[in-house]
Parts: sequence; C-alpha cells; structure tokens
Amino acid sequence: MAHRALMGLKNNLIRNVQNSEQRFKYLLILDFEATCEKLIKINPQEIIEFPCIVVSTQDWKIKDVFHEYVKPKFHPNLTPFCSELTGIVQEMVDDKPHFPEIMKKFNTWIEKGKYFEEKNKSAFVTCGDWDLKVMIPSQCATEELAVPDYFSEWINLKILFCNVMKIYPHGIIDMLVRLDIPQIGRLHSGIDDVKNMINIVKSIGTKYNTNFDITSGVHHKNFPIYQGDDK
Repeated sequence: MAHRALMGLKNNLIRNVQNSEQRFKYLLILDFEATCEKLIKINPQEIIEFPCIVVSTQDWKIKDVFHEYVKPKFHPNLTPFCSELTGIVQEMVDDKPHFPEIMKKFNTWIEKGKYFEEKNKSAFVTCGDWDLKVMIPSQCATEELAVPDYFSEWINLKILFCNVMKIYPHGIIDMLVRLDIPQIGRLHSGIDDVKNMINIVKSIGTKYNTNFDITSGVHHKNFPIYQGDDK
C-alpha cells in the first residue's frame, strides 16, 4: 500500500514537472547575418538578413514569421567570402530596403503581434550574444537609431543548452549532433539557423522539461564576455 502511494506521488510529481508552465508564452528565435570579409573586419558591419520566428511554449509550434533581406548602405557590394559563407548573393539584397526601413517594418510586426505589451509574454532567443549585444547596438548607432527596449535582454541558447546538457556547445551544429537532430539547410543562412534553433528549443523544451528564462542582457549581472563567432 505504501509503495503504491509513493509511486502515485512520484507519477504526480513527474506530471507536474512535465506540465509546468513556462515563464514566457512566446519565444522569438532570431539570428542575423551581416557583411563580412575573410580575416578583415568590415567597418561598419551591416545586417543583410533579418529572420525572426515566433514559437509558442504551449504547443511548441510556429506562430509567426518575420524574414527580410537588407541592402547594406556603407558597403553595398557583398564580398565573395560573405556570399560563400551565408549563401546570400548580391541579387538578393540589391532591390531591398536599407536597415532603417527594415527596422521600422520589424517594429510594426512586433507591435501587431503584441509580443511585448505585457511583462513576461515574450523573449528573444539567440545562439550566443553577438546578435543583440554587438550587432544591433552597432547597426543602430551607425544609422543613428535608438535601440528598442525589447532588445535589452534575451535568452542565450548556448547557456541554456549548457545548463541542461552540462557541456558548453561550440555552436548550432554541435547542439544538433548532441541532441540527434538532423540539420536543416546550411550554417550561416539566417533563416536556416533559426529553423535549426527552433528544433533545438523544441527538443530541450519537451524532452528535458527546460524552463526558458533570461540569461543575458544589457544590465544582466551574469552578462558573458563576447569571444567571437557565436555559431
């Protein structure tokens, strides 16, 4: 009798853990691609691909998609290295708007979705801290734009993965391999990277009952030091 009671309590606890509510209703998976050259730092570096996909933590399904290519203003011609790395060729950005217009469009998309109208409704997820620690502040400064408040904190998927798997991953491919998830598309394609990150998020969210919480931010006390390419 006592054994059955303990087993029943254990099963209830397991169900409670599996059904525990996430802090955020939506996760906005984001990954920029930017102008680059092999062994040379382009200044200013500019965003050329801006993908962001919304995933619900209630059913882990995609709810919304924002994806735009961006024409660089200061270095309008993509280098052969950049095209080879990202898969983005000159024709894909030539007829696109510059960053200020894309940022305005993204703001409208955020407002329409009401993702940040309530506290703890949504959080961005990035692979590392480069996208929101380095690239967005730099791009906004170059264009003399204010950095939106919603970019002030985010979830670093690498840190979350480390908390779950007890090993700090090298990047997206490393996480996919360790979770036995097939890779989608190519590395350094922004939209493909986001799709792969979504599968990682789904896996650690469902199989490991991971609670997605903020790891990084402008004022975060445990803000990690940027050490290079985050992928």
